[in-house]
Amino acid sequence: MSLKRAFLSFQKPLFFTHRKLLQPPSDNKILRLNATFHRRSSIRASTAAAAKAQMVLNWEDVEIGEPKEGEIRVKNKAIGVNFIDVYNRKGVYKTDLPFTPGREAVGVVTAVGSGLTGRKVGDVVAYAGNPMGSYAEEQILPASAAVPVPSSVDHKVAASIMLKGMTVHSLLRRCFKVEAGHTILVQAAAGGVGSLLCQWANALGATVIGTVSSEEKAAQAKEDGCRHVIIYTKEDFVAAVNNITSGKGVNVVYDSVGKDTYQGSLKCLASRGYLVSFGQSSGLPDPIPLSDLATKSLFLTRPSLMHYTATRDELLESAGEVFSLLSSGVLKVRVNHVYPLSEAARAHADLEGRKTSGSIVLIPDNEL
Repeated sequence: MSLKRAFLSFQKPLFFTHRKLLQPPSDNKILRLNATFHRRSSIRASTAAAAKAQMVLNWEDVEIGEPKEGEIRVKNKAIGVNFIDVYNRKGVYKTDLPFTPGREAVGVVTAVGSGLTGRKVGDVVAYAGNPMGSYAEEQILPASAAVPVPSSVDHKVAASIMLKGMTVHSLLRRCFKVEAGHTILVQAAAGGVGSLLCQWANALGATVIGTVSSEEKAAQAKEDGCRHVIIYTKEDFVAAVNNITSGKGVNVVYDSVGKDTYQGSLKCLASRGYLVSFGQSSGLPDPIPLSDLATKSLFLTRPSLMHYTATRDELLESAGEVFSLLSSGVLKVRVNHVYPLSEAARAHADLEGRKTSGSIVLIPDNEL
């Protein structure tokens, strides 16, 4: 038996316009959300042009079939939105077209492949990373990619913390092991990952400095454990860090902004400091000469979560620690923005426009 799912299919990261569904689907149809992109000859296919784009949304049916050996079918209850989804959509990370975006969701197992043990229909599971395709009502994925969700954890919370939480685990415990006595700088401290970074690092005993864009976000960063908050729209963050640390600099900078902050982040580092560049919301940083690192014997890394959860044991360890800290109250998630799956385009626009704080979650329309 084959079922149908709803998903977003991106054709070209260029210009697109929003279109409403004029007629409701029939009662026995499950629909797919299809986003197509129309090229304008007067506009170049550049990242800047894509950032100004709007989506054309078309509902379609699609067969997804039954899970094969080692696979499960999951009916999504909540879907996390992350900046990597934007990178995929805009072509920063090359993806075969068309494709279904999304790398994080929580759902209920509705079918299991033959011979599979350890999973059963009705299990609540979360998955993050690969395979891509969570912007869907249902998805088939390897059983090894899913982890059990504690019954005490709300679906929206679990969907919003899985990818971000495991990312923070890799940043704080494996890329650079933050310990009590360290001073760290978190760029975009009020964002989804930034918020968790600040909370977790503070719990480890580090002195956390965070950068934000507004007074409102500064208040959130302080609540999350930032001892010092820099509103970068009002003061130069490099000078502020220099003043806070009495010229010593910080042990590590966690930078998800990229182009706009990259050079400044390097200047904030202490001798033998680490720059962990894990995102590029403002664009790809300009190349720097390797010799620039020699001035203070600096270290630079560009991690990807997929390399830190490559094995089943690594995945379970990372997810387990995230859910444990969530249950104990060390980590608190702000699901500040919830959109229907059919409004994923608006969620992306708000995320890119820095109109959001905390986490963003999509809910399949048939779950509302």
